Amino acid sequence: MSGERRAWGWHAHLRAGGTTPWVEWEGEADPVGRFLPGAQQLELLRRLHLSGTTTSVLTERVLAAGAPGRGRPDLELVGAARDRRFGPRPVDPAALPDDELVRVASGLLAEDLSGEDLPDPEPAAPARRSWLRRGPGPVHYRLVGDPWPATRAREQLVAQGRPPGGRDERVVVVGGDLAGMLVDLWLARCFSSGTASWPEWLDAATGRRTPPRRADLARVARYWRGEVGDDRLRVVLDPAALPGLLDAPGLTPPPPVSAAAGELARRVGEVLGVLVERPVRVRLLREHLLPQLTGSGGPPLVVPESRYAWVRQQAERLHRTLGEEGYPVVGDLDVLLRPPGNGVDAPRDGDVLDLALRLLHENATGGVG
Repeated sequence: MSGERRAWGWHAHLRAGGTTPWVEWEGEADPVGRFLPGAQQLELLRRLHLSGTTTSVLTERVLAAGAPGRGRPDLELVGAARDRRFGPRPVDPAALPDDELVRVASGLLAEDLSGEDLPDPEPAAPARRSWLRRGPGPVHYRLVGDPWPATRAREQLVAQGRPPGGRDERVVVVGGDLAGMLVDLWLARCFSSGTASWPEWLDAATGRRTPPRRADLARVARYWRGEVGDDRLRVVLDPAALPGLLDAPGLTPPPPVSAAAGELARRVGEVLGVLVERPVRVRLLREHLLPQLTGSGGPPLVVPESRYAWVRQQAERLHRTLGEEGYPVVGDLDVLLRPPGNGVDAPRDGDVLDLALRLLHENATGGVG
């Protein structure tokens, strides 16, 4: 049996919706092109078939896809190509790491996102009065600190006709337990400007003498005290207090995002950054991808045990500094010392791939987005 004809036979089987693994395949077929798709693309298509009904359009897109980002080039099938003296060796597609399949899937999801419409922002509603502004006039506030809840609150306030900034603005420093703020910082970058993987990012973040700037609440509060004074400053450690403080009873917290969802957003964002300009990428990730990933299930991300000592030391410093320097705090300072909850200490490639497969199916059938 010709190895090349066997490979084209498997290609035809997958193109028709088959799920037989390569090592078990025995049929043959004539070539239908100059080059056979790579092992990553063929195996991703097989996994898509196993996870649901794959549309013909999605099937052709997968077979024609590239494998963007850092990783191996398109790989040949073991038994269908001769081993070469140089370059990557042929592989059994089923033995490929899930990370290789996520590379191809991320490129396809980025293409889906780049084609989404971004309507012009709707005109803001009339401004409302708030405790943050004394006397008549527009609401003036600024949300700083932990970017994940701060950005969520700011977006909702802007939609209510209450943009940040302005004369005599009241500054709200949003915070929580330090371990959670580290996760929030990484997630915020995954859905905006992009960042390194969680282990790489955390290594850099915890390799310093102080926490990253937006998680260093003492540093943030100290700066804004110098700008606006204590009368116009609040350090908020109780998220339940935020709606009342901002006179926004309908304010809701950020949606739950699993570890796998954060990593998938990071991977998709890397490719999306090549396809669209940065402001468009941020809007597409937050306005289209985030709703798809909200409530997707799976465990949340937490700081690994190997970083507990650093987190505890830094949290105690923040606790001591905020108390000694007398900043106006809403909530209990002991929140800063709260240990990480239950979750996974790094995104799992298998979970990321499962989520990517679901989104590819949904996008192909118009399910969500």
